[in-house]
Amino acid sequence: MTIEQIFQDKSVKAKAKVAIIGEWLLNRELPLDELLAYAGQQKATDKATCIEAVEYATKKTPAIADENLLAYVTEALKDDEPRVKWERAKVIGNIAGLFRDGLGESIAGLLSNAVHKGTVVRWATAYALAEILKLKTVNNDNLLPKVEALCEKEEDNGVKKKYLDALKKVKK
Repeated sequence: MTIEQIFQDKSVKAKAKVAIIGEWLLNRELPLDELLAYAGQQKATDKATCIEAVEYATKKTPAIADENLLAYVTEALKDDEPRVKWERAKVIGNIAGLFRDGLGESIAGLLSNAVHKGTVVRWATAYALAEILKLKTVNNDNLLPKVEALCEKEEDNGVKKKYLDALKKVKK
């Protein structure tokens, strides 16, 4: 079965598509670059499903990521589609530890999404920023006060909790 066939098969639900494609990535049956190229040609919902599959795979095995993936998900933080934004933020959170010194652009993109009207976008963004904070890199000099300010202004308890947990770990 190919990526195209999975997306054309209406009997395969979205979560099943994510799991199948995610396992292909983990088993090296599908090159990451091939999936990203495919995703780039798709409508927003299918693109988001592709990125969710990447999130699925990087959550289990962050090491499948490379610099091309970081650049792709960072650039796509500007996407208009909320689901694309939040899936890409989660990928950044999953792989941040591999790119400790190369997260400047990702941080800037995440900070712009941290005030998005969508709660899920803000939650995923908070997850990614929290994971970056926990790395305790030089990024924290500028990031820490910004996250503290975001935490103070955040009204959703789930999003706020992501920030508070990270702040607690960083200040230990």
